[in-house]
Amino acid sequence: MKSWVESANQSDSHFPIQNLPYGVFSVDGQAPRCGVALGEFVIDLSELEEAGLVSAGGSEHVFNQPALNEFMALGKPAWDQVRDRLVALFKADGDPALKENAALRDKAMVPQSRATMHLPFHVAEYTDFYAGRQHAFNVGTMFRGPENALPPNWLHIPIGYNGRASTVVVSGTDIARPLGQKKAPTDEMPRFGACERLDIELEMGAVVGLPSEMGRPISVQEADDMIFGYVLLNDWSARDIQAWEYQPLGPFQAKAFATSISPWVVTKAALEPFRTSTPPREKELLPYLREPGPMLYNIELEVLMQPEGADKPTRIAKTNYNNMYYSAAQQLAHHAVSGCKMSTGDLLGSGTVSGPEKTEYGSLLELTWGGKEPLELETGETRRFIEDGDTLTLTGWAQGDGYRIGFGECVGTIKPSPDFDPR
Repeated sequence: MKSWVESANQSDSHFPIQNLPYGVFSVDGQAPRCGVALGEFVIDLSELEEAGLVSAGGSEHVFNQPALNEFMALGKPAWDQVRDRLVALFKADGDPALKENAALRDKAMVPQSRATMHLPFHVAEYTDFYAGRQHAFNVGTMFRGPENALPPNWLHIPIGYNGRASTVVVSGTDIARPLGQKKAPTDEMPRFGACERLDIELEMGAVVGLPSEMGRPISVQEADDMIFGYVLLNDWSARDIQAWEYQPLGPFQAKAFATSISPWVVTKAALEPFRTSTPPREKELLPYLREPGPMLYNIELEVLMQPEGADKPTRIAKTNYNNMYYSAAQQLAHHAVSGCKMSTGDLLGSGTVSGPEKTEYGSLLELTWGGKEPLELETGETRRFIEDGDTLTLTGWAQGDGYRIGFGECVGTIKPSPDFDPR
């Protein structure tokens, strides 16, 4: 399928007509509103809605809002209706209503270079999981040895913790190096200061579109039906703060300071051709976690690092989302099984995506094996962990036959810690 928007037909474009991911943007300081990415453009859905060319099925307009939540809450019939209408408007041999309306085209088709991207949805709650087997094994091996790498429950449940929705930010937001307590094994007392072992975690984020009821469990199939789409997610991590605080209740300040997501939410409909199964189970799962069909996706993922002043970034990792042991649908079903209410706008982090080879590890903790094996960048510099001024970029796409369903980029630059005198 081709579009009359030529930039959408390039084989390396992240945003062909088969994709149509949703985001929130503004231009020239105007109010943020909803759009979709197509080639080099952001399609202003509020303009198409106002012109009567697109409707989500309700009497109220939903695309003139600064977040996707109202649209997501309408459910799959509305999601499908809008997607089908956008395909009809933009495919090469489709409805000419927009193509032949120059005035409306000028208003509704905004070059991405002019658009400022915003957080695409109001994050109701944020939960981060630990569902990549290779990552869990690597980290466990560092701290407990290979024979005790996986906790006893890991092969039976998707482990997670409740994060902070308040510090989920959109790609392009600078990240201040966090402050906190640290204690090295040789220290008699903890000390306070800036994180010295700052890291990333390459993750995917599942965005919940439909809510569940408090007190009612959901099946894996129901959970999959509730998911609106997926984003790239960088779970920034302060490893030295984490090492001191995480026992017995898990990550706290080491993860709470920032989580970055990509500005575009790629829908399940766009990813449907790329479904794949989770790996064979080493331990049989309890019935409520068994999948009725393929619930994972074949998505290529990369991590790039660029020191301040460098001409270009270095690719430090390349892996695939299909390495995850638990799918987002399983994670969501487990999250709700106790009766926990899930809400429109909930964000579920997958956990770090790492593959079997060292070049496929999704964190610097793994890539440098706890800092013992420094990475050499193309600039000639080395890194054990992230330094001030470094820019980290996550990117990913599902590769089709002559097209790709891309997520764009998730970018963050580390800035120095704020001045702080606790006295």
